[in-house]
Amino acid sequence: MNNFVKQQVLPYFAVSIDASVTPLGNGHINDTFLVRDQDTEFVLQRINTQVFTTPDALIANADKVSQHLTQKRTQSLYQLQVVAPIAASTGELAVDLGEQGYWRAISYLDHSHSVEVIESEQQAEKAAKAFGHFANALSDLDATQLEDVITKFHYLPGRIEALKQAAAIDMYGRLGECQQWFDLVLAQTELLTELADIEAKLPLRTCHNDTKINNMLFDKRDMSSLAIIDLDTCMKGHLMYDFGDMVRTFTSPEAEDSTNLANVEVREAIFAAICRGYLAELGQTLTELERQSLWLGAKVMCLMIGVRFLTDHLDGDKYFNIHHPGHNLERAANQFTLFQSLLAQQAQLISYLK
Repeated sequence: MNNFVKQQVLPYFAVSIDASVTPLGNGHINDTFLVRDQDTEFVLQRINTQVFTTPDALIANADKVSQHLTQKRTQSLYQLQVVAPIAASTGELAVDLGEQGYWRAISYLDHSHSVEVIESEQQAEKAAKAFGHFANALSDLDATQLEDVITKFHYLPGRIEALKQAAAIDMYGRLGECQQWFDLVLAQTELLTELADIEAKLPLRTCHNDTKINNMLFDKRDMSSLAIIDLDTCMKGHLMYDFGDMVRTFTSPEAEDSTNLANVEVREAIFAAICRGYLAELGQTLTELERQSLWLGAKVMCLMIGVRFLTDHLDGDKYFNIHHPGHNLERAANQFTLFQSLLAQQAQLISYLK
């Protein structure tokens, strides 16, 4: 891959083939590299066009969000760094090489550091505050200006229907090993009813839609908040899902694919820290109904990501990158266990949002 990138892709960005190209991050979808030579360094990505079937829309959305945040920053209304697109030598923000991939470059931030598991309340509050700051800065960006890069991305009924179809076909004979998790999903009828009652009443916002902890960068010099990255799924949506994805990825002491299920639980103190940080930035922007929806968002996201992992496992691992057989089932079991922990602690956790 490195030789191909150096010889076929880097020339479009006026970079020597002698530049170093190293894998960066551990994303599930795109292939990401850090490119360095004597004069420059930037992030290079090959967009997964099987997932993002309209990559031009992805590029356009990310550019609009980046420009909006940059303007806010010049007005001292946004304190974080902004990840910006880098144009190719053609002047375009992406290079389409057909079967050889759809490539784009974005700025690399010096001194950046990401974490996979939150280690302290302070870390959680900083990250949640950063995501809240990001959302607040975008609250005046008309969400309808952004295209849907993935249709019905956070649509739980559709995700469950896809799981049912995968289970009915069971092409790889895997349903038997995960029947308990499939049954757990089908039992969530009350959650679906609750979601249907509230979602249509919520305002559309420009949302990040993938607020995993590793999409917020810390400054490794002092561990202050540096930037929100991965703008690929920025589009219209509801903030309850952004809040929910923070709960999903911040609160467990175990990584998303850990098989140590006995240790997978929602840490109450971390949940409280998320609420403090997020609401400190967005408290005056959220409507009362949006505030009420945040708890629902936490439940839905823990369940929905588990559903997506389980569906991909039954489908033969076509969507998420896996590192070994059964990886998606391990991820699904992890997320469903976290969902169960969330429900078990509902009475005390929901109080932090009031």
